[in-house]
Amino acid sequence: MHADDDAPAPAPAAAAHAAADAAALWDAEADAFDEPADHGLLDPDVRAAWRRLLLDRLPPAPASVADLGCGTGTLSLLLADEGYRVDGVDLSQRMLDRARAKAGDRRSDVRFVLGDASAPPLPESVYDVVLCRHVLWALPDPAAALARWLRLLRGTGTLVLVEGRWSNGAGLAADETLRLVASTGRTAALTRLTDPAYWGRRIDDDRYVVASPAPSA
Repeated sequence: MHADDDAPAPAPAAAAHAAADAAALWDAEADAFDEPADHGLLDPDVRAAWRRLLLDRLPPAPASVADLGCGTGTLSLLLADEGYRVDGVDLSQRMLDRARAKAGDRRSDVRFVLGDASAPPLPESVYDVVLCRHVLWALPDPAAALARWLRLLRGTGTLVLVEGRWSNGAGLAADETLRLVASTGRTAALTRLTDPAYWGRRIDDDRYVVASPAPSA
């Protein structure tokens, strides 16, 4: 063993290893990812609940949306069905393979891009909306990721974060997510997602959406 074998990897190399590990983890989840009601939105009532939640917070179609950590593309495709132009980004190739299969021949209104949601390979200052569901909590530096996401927006734009603090202790508390958004100089509105319609079942943890700017009354 060389003297430096136990030395930490340089930051870029360490980040690359972490990204590869995360991609492998989500690749393994891809085949069953749509089974929970809120992932696949196969239940019409659950799909309708998410449709209402998003359309109440987004500017009108055909606004452009960056869906970061899009998984199998469920929300991307829901919004494309409503006339939005959507770029979905995910670290998992297998998740994106499923997303593209679900999209079929539709290529003009939805596009899926392989990349790290924390540093998405998308152009800056071109999107009307940044949407992210259940991703921010899992990132090593949520504040840095949020700053990158806001640079994707054209003008003020709209930021929609769906997050939660689960009963096992994982996740982000709502006040922490609000603090992160406030640290960027933006105002935001918090809505608790306690209605079982969003999840296809009753929940016993804290799930919520933060929208910035706040939706119109």
